[in-house]
Amino acid sequence: MLSRVAERMYWAGRYLERAENTARIVNTYANLLLDLPQETGVGWPQLLRIVNEQSQFSARYSQNTEQDILRFLLADAENPGSILSSLTFARENFRTSRDVIPMEGWERVNELYLMGRRDLPGAVGRRRRFEVLSNCVVHCQQIAGLLSGTMSHGDAYNFLRMGNYLERADMTSRVVDVGAATLAQGDAAMGPYENTLWIAVLRSLSAYQMYRQHVRRRIAASDVVSFLLADSQFPRAVAFALDALARCLRTLPQSDDAQRTLGKLQQRVAKDRHSAMDGVELHRYIDQLQIGFGELHQAIAARWFLSAKAASGQAQAST
Repeated sequence: MLSRVAERMYWAGRYLERAENTARIVNTYANLLLDLPQETGVGWPQLLRIVNEQSQFSARYSQNTEQDILRFLLADAENPGSILSSLTFARENFRTSRDVIPMEGWERVNELYLMGRRDLPGAVGRRRRFEVLSNCVVHCQQIAGLLSGTMSHGDAYNFLRMGNYLERADMTSRVVDVGAATLAQGDAAMGPYENTLWIAVLRSLSAYQMYRQHVRRRIAASDVVSFLLADSQFPRAVAFALDALARCLRTLPQSDDAQRTLGKLQQRVAKDRHSAMDGVELHRYIDQLQIGFGELHQAIAARWFLSAKAASGQAQAST
């Protein structure tokens, strides 16, 4: 399999997952803000923390208004992390890899891109936001299901799923981090709404119903954190995503370095006592997890992607 094809499939998976996750989070966050009074201090700027794009937003927008933040996250073509940009990049990677994916898959990706380009600017306002973002989530899930059911589960599919799962693990950790950070601020006004916050965290990952089946008592921050980080059966939990990544890596040649990097992450998620951490400790822990995700991406890129090898060669030539 060509390195450039592997890289395109990997990034196609990441961008498709990123578009879905961002749509999920914006919808859920909008509903959360309807339930929380202003004195809790929870607002739209915190959404930028989830996706780690505060500096990019500040460089282009002068005010933290709802309209500007949503335009930046949904329909700003100059923001590489927006839903529109994610769909654009996913479409391009699928388009240039049409020889390894089913034609129906490419057609659905192209339809999703065209729908996003048409509808996402209108989702900045409140009237159609829920409908447009829900459609985005549904179409992403349909594409994932179609590819799972019609694409040979060989190397190309494994790179696609690796991109999906690494992006998913990263986004789940960010959502948990923002929930913990909100409570760690110690604002007394937030106390009565703690359950509301953690229900929103669960719903942003479509985890609420599965959590209630898994934990049969009232919602508590420690239980939610442990479920979303360490549960091995829920598909959007970090531990599940890492296990799925491990299965993909085991099928690929010369994957020892990437498997070792992944193994360290898996051990950390399995052994650390998340429920015993306070907000500050949890924030530091998730920072280290996200550094680990970056290291895993670098290990994958260095082993299999042509662009990483070319950059390494240029660096060596210049020394």
